[in-house]
Amino acid sequence: MRFGPPRFGRDAEAVRGVTLDRRVLRRAWGFARPYRGWLVAYLATIVVSSLLGLLPPLLFRQIIDDAIPSGDRRLAVWLTTITVAAALASAAVGVLQRWGASTIGEGMIHDLRVALFDKVQRMPVAFFTRTQTGALISRLNNDVIGAQDAVTGTLGSLVSNVIVLTTTLATMLVLEWRLTVLALVVLPLFILPAKRVGRVLQAISRERMDLNAQMNSQMTERFNVSGAMLVKLYGRYGDELSEFGRRAARVRDTGVRQALYGRVFFVALGVVSAVGVAAVYGVGAQMVISGTISLGTLVAMAAYVTRIYQPLNDLTNARVDLMTAVVSFERVFEVLDAPVAIADRPGAVDLVDSRGRIELDHVTFRYPPASEVSVASLESPGGLFELVDDEAPTVLNDVDLTIEPGQVVALVGPSGAGKTTIASLVPRLYDVTGGAVRIDGLDVRDITQSTLHDAIGVVAQDPHLFHESVADNLRYARPSATRAEMEAACRAARIHDVVAALPDGYDTIVGERGYRLSGGEKQRLAIARMLLKDPAIVILDEATSHLDTENEALVQAALEDALRGRTSVVIAHRLSTTAMLT
Repeated sequence: MRFGPPRFGRDAEAVRGVTLDRRVLRRAWGFARPYRGWLVAYLATIVVSSLLGLLPPLLFRQIIDDAIPSGDRRLAVWLTTITVAAALASAAVGVLQRWGASTIGEGMIHDLRVALFDKVQRMPVAFFTRTQTGALISRLNNDVIGAQDAVTGTLGSLVSNVIVLTTTLATMLVLEWRLTVLALVVLPLFILPAKRVGRVLQAISRERMDLNAQMNSQMTERFNVSGAMLVKLYGRYGDELSEFGRRAARVRDTGVRQALYGRVFFVALGVVSAVGVAAVYGVGAQMVISGTISLGTLVAMAAYVTRIYQPLNDLTNARVDLMTAVVSFERVFEVLDAPVAIADRPGAVDLVDSRGRIELDHVTFRYPPASEVSVASLESPGGLFELVDDEAPTVLNDVDLTIEPGQVVALVGPSGAGKTTIASLVPRLYDVTGGAVRIDGLDVRDITQSTLHDAIGVVAQDPHLFHESVADNLRYARPSATRAEMEAACRAARIHDVVAALPDGYDTIVGERGYRLSGGEKQRLAIARMLLKDPAIVILDEATSHLDTENEALVQAALEDALRGRTSVVIAHRLSTTAMLT
């Protein structure tokens, strides 16, 4: 007899106080609705599989009670053939059941992940400044899989266990009700240890997950380029190894405890099951001797007894499984329902053939409150605090500025003066608190974001490059760009010779955040990417700061060509930095 473990991966403490929210269930059904045909077929295979499982004991009963006493070889062969056919049919139904479950589950994972990815991409920049990346990725992975498992795992298991239990008990009652009652007498000895050991295993599992999360966090921070360099520069190899080894040792120790408790649990269940079967055989044997029941009935009843214990064990954890599924869906919907502070207005128009005229009309700005741009549980995965809307100070107050097409304007001042804030308002990374920002006379809030961003190119102080090839990073600005167009842009940005000298030329992988390139080379590659985009407006945010004299000269030479004929906003701490560009 084989027993499954209690669902110790499910944490009963995590769902304490959680109730079934009908709105969550209705919304979850919305994601399952496209697969309702598959879902019906999946549930049907569960029913058929459960019914097929009832056949073998009944067929064995008939062989023992009818075929053997009468010496009917033909009946024995026929009943054996039906038993084999039932086993083959059950196997085929099992394959169909797995096909249906995987189709539904993987389809829902796809739909939920795409919906979450689409929503997150549309969130404002303020959302990303407050959100922990690891917590967000967890929603896209762990919680989505948990929500999917609710449909194909929890629902399927619940239906299967209920059907198996009810059909088996009904069959047992029809065959012999007294032995059925006897089999149920030992159930408290089965259920109580399962719940107790299950809680212990849940606690161990929770500890293991926390330790693994800590190890993953340590590896993530230490194995990126910046983290690895810091460890090397400070010579902390031994300390890092010691800390990682301590956590790994605790994972090892909890793994041993988990395996030991699991084995003890299985042994205990085996003993209880053996007691139940022995009781049925012992009492049933007396009934067979006295002629109350047949031998075949006793054998069938003993087989059915082993069939009712596993569903009962699973159903003791059904509430935890169901509530865990609800929590997973709630966490997914929490992100899907997060406020989108920056969105296209109804009736927004496209910005076509922009001339590049920028106007700031009595602009006032303060950064938005947390409730408008963030989700508390993504700032703190433990959800230990609520978002507090502290009144942000006013960053810009009644600013008027007009930049004519083709004009180069420098914004110079110390850190915190609001230079980068102005640069963020032009492409509408934030919305103004008062006044308006206009491009070619149109309020940026009345322009579709896609065409607004097409008209604006930004080169930041530390430009971001993806861990892809040089060509792929360039084509991010214009996917249809040819190799000749990329080379022309790189020549204008004074970076072509550097790229051509790389081991694989334009197919060379630049490394995480472009770490295989120097600061000046990254800047020039970013300028080349901007030139491929060919925007009407260019924003340079400290694009030449922190560069040595040679690289600064190369970047400024590249920028002279890049800014020619474009409306340009140059941000710098010192006026001397902008002299060559203005």
